Amino acid sequence: MKAIVYTQHGLPITDPNALQDIDLPMPLAGPNDLLVEVRAVAVNPVDTKLRRGVAVTEPRVLGWDASGIVRAVGSEVTLFAPGDDVFYAGSLTRPGSYSQFQVVDERIVGRKPANLDFAQAAALPLTSITAWELLFDRLKVAEGGGEGKSLLIIGAGGGVGSILTQLARRLTRLTVIGSASRDVTRQWVRELGAHHTIDHTRPMGPQLAALGLEAVDIVISLTHTDQHYPDIVEMLAPQGQFALIDDPATLDAMPLKRKSISLHWELMFTRSMFQTPDMIRQHELLERVARMVEQGELKTTLSEHFGAVDAANMRRAHALVESGKAHGKIVLAYA
Repeated sequence: MKAIVYTQHGLPITDPNALQDIDLPMPLAGPNDLLVEVRAVAVNPVDTKLRRGVAVTEPRVLGWDASGIVRAVGSEVTLFAPGDDVFYAGSLTRPGSYSQFQVVDERIVGRKPANLDFAQAAALPLTSITAWELLFDRLKVAEGGGEGKSLLIIGAGGGVGSILTQLARRLTRLTVIGSASRDVTRQWVRELGAHHTIDHTRPMGPQLAALGLEAVDIVISLTHTDQHYPDIVEMLAPQGQFALIDDPATLDAMPLKRKSISLHWELMFTRSMFQTPDMIRQHELLERVARMVEQGELKTTLSEHFGAVDAANMRRAHALVESGKAHGKIVLAYA
């Protein structure tokens, strides 16, 4: 089967060897696995981080967002059958989705929304899982709850922010403020349902004050947390909640003590990496997301289609993600 791999970490994405087209053997499904014919993939910051920073001794297939068709199932599979259309984010401990076929545990797979094509569906899994787990599993916000409270999403125009904004607006009563650095991304965030938008390249406290907010109850930081951390501590209300997903070099929790601020970290791969007893929760929430999309309550966050799945197009996609100028999700598809 055809696949895209990296064989040497740290190469600039302008180097043709940063991502390469190769042929690999067809993978075999284990007892709980689906063998999926991949039809579309989306690109995430985790893809570029691993390519740049994780050394390999053999070709590694990246990619943690896909949609496709089940072609075979393992002996213990009960949730899906050959021919089913699915979408999923996969596991960091297994080969990724930049390949024509992939094996994935059924417990982290959902039924593809029937009203989306494969490219539109591929934009959703990783960001939907991350956003859902942040809001409902880590921060324990109740569906329909949050009346009188506020949520600031830093980096709301990105992939996770685009879903998180929608979920917070549709499933909670929180006042949602989204930060974005450009006019086009602030407009995008407003269209997704944010009550207010601010610019995180300028001091955020005065912008919140201009909206009549002295402090916010919850801050979710999705990008450049190390740069925004002093502002975050200042903006949060006493007994507020702070959550993040990125990788600051260090994070000193001591400044949170004075206000009794709780700290929450989200990694959507935790359940699959550790095979947690509640791993099937990701199947369940993807099924919920699919229903919400079909009912018009959520929309795909696909923003750009980069054409066929090949190394040249994938290098272009990585370059845009690394530029920090992408909004929504970049998707590539097999013909």
